[in-house]
Amino acid sequence: MAETTTFSNTTQILEPFRGVKRVTIEEYFTSGHRTCQGCESALVMKLMVKASGPRTIVLGSTGCMYVANTTYYTTPWVVPWMHTQLGSSGSAALGTAAGLKALMKKGKMKSEPINVIAFCGDGGGADMGLGAISATLTHKEYNSLILLYDNESYANTDIQLSGMTPYGANTTFSPPGKVKRLIHTRWKKNMAGMLAAGHPECRYVATVCASYAVEMMNRVRRALTIGGPTFIHSLDPCPKGWDYDPMLSHELGELAIETGIFPLYEVEDGQVKYYGKTKAIVEGRPRKPVREYLLRQGRFAHFIEEDLTYFQAKVDEMWEKWEIPAVVPFRRLDATKAALSAK
Repeated sequence: MAETTTFSNTTQILEPFRGVKRVTIEEYFTSGHRTCQGCESALVMKLMVKASGPRTIVLGSTGCMYVANTTYYTTPWVVPWMHTQLGSSGSAALGTAAGLKALMKKGKMKSEPINVIAFCGDGGGADMGLGAISATLTHKEYNSLILLYDNESYANTDIQLSGMTPYGANTTFSPPGKVKRLIHTRWKKNMAGMLAAGHPECRYVATVCASYAVEMMNRVRRALTIGGPTFIHSLDPCPKGWDYDPMLSHELGELAIETGIFPLYEVEDGQVKYYGKTKAIVEGRPRKPVREYLLRQGRFAHFIEEDLTYFQAKVDEMWEKWEIPAVVPFRRLDATKAALSAK
């Protein structure tokens, strides 16, 4: 691209990969990290930046993917990378996008589309960083992607409970005991649905799972191409926090989708589109029982049949009673439905 001082707030046009054989060979997250064996979040970082390409700036808030990727003055990042504070992924994305825009408009750097991606864990994003992410999604003039890698706990600091921890799970803050078997009895936040419903000018929100690598990369590419602030929620199985054999990470990611616990969908310009195995469920494929997913994890080893039944009922409710199944937990009153049908 020729040097120019004419600023254009365009994005890179990243076409979807048409199958695994079409995925680029180049890697921008390589050796040098020190994540746990079987860490799905490391795979998410690898696929995320592989999808975005070399003209990318990555910002990472404090968490597993910060600490494990910067040990002893080494880093796996090939692209420019910067650490930001625990609840600041949204602020970092917005500030970087605004800074690039200002420098390009002033002619102090070449005007070209540069991808800005800020990642955060579930604690730093869905808990402490929620306000900053929300604010960023209202600034439609700045192009950025915020990716939340969700291992369902504060895994970096020894598996504490977060707002994304599933009902009943054993964490260091919610250990099962003789007096009270279930300490954690809250249902997990619906992060993607909440942000999509609450930010009507955010053009793209999606959920992904790295067990379906090409589908995940294509959602990243779409988020970076469409323009404006975008958000992706990735479910990341965690051997340490979930207590399972590291070789099962891929299988557990698949089971989360096949049981309907974690749906795969994208909301583009207000339109909901299911994809992958979630689309098959919407079209009639039976969901697998949640017990197949839960009982493969040691964090649910204390569950009894009553707990499994309750968990199954909550997931069934997502699919059978929510106005937009598994996406937004709104329900219309019967009278409203009748009135709309009459029209």
